[in-house]
Amino acid sequence: MSAENGRILERKARIFNVQKYSIYDGPGVRTLIFFKGCPLRCKWCSNPEGLERKYQVMFKEDLCIHCGNCIPVCPVQLHYFLDEEDGEGPRHKVNRSIDCLGCRKCESVCSRKALSIVGSDKTISEVLEIIQQDMLFYLNSGGGVTLGGGEATAQPEFATNLLMECKRMGIHTAIETSGYAKLDSLLMIAQFTDLFLYDIKHIDSDRHYELTGVRNELILYNLTELIRRGFNVKVRMPLLRGLNDSEDVIRRTMEFLQNLKRYKNFQGVDLLPYHKLGINKYKQLDMKYAITEDLSLKEEELAKIEKIIKGYGLQVEVIRH
Repeated sequence: MSAENGRILERKARIFNVQKYSIYDGPGVRTLIFFKGCPLRCKWCSNPEGLERKYQVMFKEDLCIHCGNCIPVCPVQLHYFLDEEDGEGPRHKVNRSIDCLGCRKCESVCSRKALSIVGSDKTISEVLEIIQQDMLFYLNSGGGVTLGGGEATAQPEFATNLLMECKRMGIHTAIETSGYAKLDSLLMIAQFTDLFLYDIKHIDSDRHYELTGVRNELILYNLTELIRRGFNVKVRMPLLRGLNDSEDVIRRTMEFLQNLKRYKNFQGVDLLPYHKLGINKYKQLDMKYAITEDLSLKEEELAKIEKIIKGYGLQVEVIRH
């Protein structure tokens, strides 16, 4: 929402979820707004439904009774029957080569709730209405609103105006970001952001590309600029055994952060151990989950990493979902 010639302009963003009562995404009790669309393709992503900006059909095959009610109502013929070789008869499938229009007609006729459409275009007023429902929780806990995704900075105008309205209402604001965005967009958002939760997924750019599909030079540059310009930033490090948890990688990351330690607005490091939350979503989207092993770290391994980071004089906390 912004003012232009005395008029209020209502913006829209594509959102795929609103999570209330979150305690992992900034201080206190928070409302987490998930933006759809992300420039990265992290192999371990727990929100695959947030990667693409487009509407998507999530299909829970175990709930489907293959009634076919969804087939005639879909205007683009996303749904179809396929004869299975096991002799059980035609089975419902989703044609992923066709883009969903987001009409939700199939969702409305599915009696077993096997179909759900991911993505909803919300105005700032609509999102604010949801946020305001929990004002008491924010006040009592020191919480607020966090923008996540996907990647909120991929829809920077909406993110900026939403955060601006939150600040006008006295709500603490935070944003979870990969940092892979234009610096101008980040600085625009930063005017109304109390805290950046900023990912460093791997310190080596080549390895970062292998794991996420993008290099990290822009990410590290933007991180440095945000801190240098006085904005509050907490670095978040997802940890996966064998991918980015080695002592060499941790120490190289800390050596980079040493240059930023002198800034009081740099608020330390959160460690995010690998978890398997979200794996079932890949099947519902007919996507392949790239990680085949359990890459979780043991408590003693996490403790060792914590000790290394503390040795560099940095505050560190393990965030366990």
